[in-house]
Amino acid sequence: MLFQYEAELDAFLEFLIWRFSIWVDKPTPGNGLMNLRYRDERAIEIRGKVRMGLEGPGLTVAQKIWYCIANVGRQYLWARLQSFSAFRRWGDFEQRPLARQAWGFIQRIEGLYRAASFGNLLVFLYTGSYRNLIERALRARLVYGSPNMNRAVSFEYMNRQLVWNEFSEMLLLLLPLLNSPTIKSLLRPFSKDKSSGSSEDNSSCPLCQASPTIPYLALPCQHSYCYYCLRTRCAAAPSFRCSRCSEPIVAMQRHGGSSDAKTHTQ
Repeated sequence: MLFQYEAELDAFLEFLIWRFSIWVDKPTPGNGLMNLRYRDERAIEIRGKVRMGLEGPGLTVAQKIWYCIANVGRQYLWARLQSFSAFRRWGDFEQRPLARQAWGFIQRIEGLYRAASFGNLLVFLYTGSYRNLIERALRARLVYGSPNMNRAVSFEYMNRQLVWNEFSEMLLLLLPLLNSPTIKSLLRPFSKDKSSGSSEDNSSCPLCQASPTIPYLALPCQHSYCYYCLRTRCAAAPSFRCSRCSEPIVAMQRHGGSSDAKTHTQ
């Protein structure tokens, strides 16, 4: 149910943010942390050059309403149009020509909007005004609300957040490596409980750490493996060595089978 009405919920949340921030001449939560507010650039151009760059009136009622329509209404209508066209499969070749033309028109509009947004980003990086196309069209510019800014987030919190992000990224990088059989075999000699785990290690497959369903012996060291694990490793690496004793494996034999029923790995 939430996924079905996700576009409506997003639009409602965006409307609440607009209603209790921009409509009442207050900054949004993110802009408030950065000590920013919206200013009507049209009034500044009429008055002339300002003294400090912080003066100027806020947005007019018309600008606020158009901001809500362009930000909240545009995102909702575009999300619904994309989901409806994708559900109806307007882009399929089996559809009617009108549906395919409508799908192509939607893709062109999206491409033009992204190109215009990218061009506006380059201009913003050069001039420092109007972050997006909506602000440029409404002539609503972000300026500092006051000359003195009190940091709402302490440096200690920011440092903890940065350290935690780096630590989580390091764990995401190292955890797949720690689960590999090679790392486990290297760390096995440093295990604390060697005596209690020796019998279990000898009866389990050293590659998958499970009890072999079809046990096979590696020759000539006679260590037990799963047939699938041992066969795939020997096929991938002809010079595969035993994970327990590091002795080269030249053949494999079914556990409990006759000595002449051998399968050479090469």
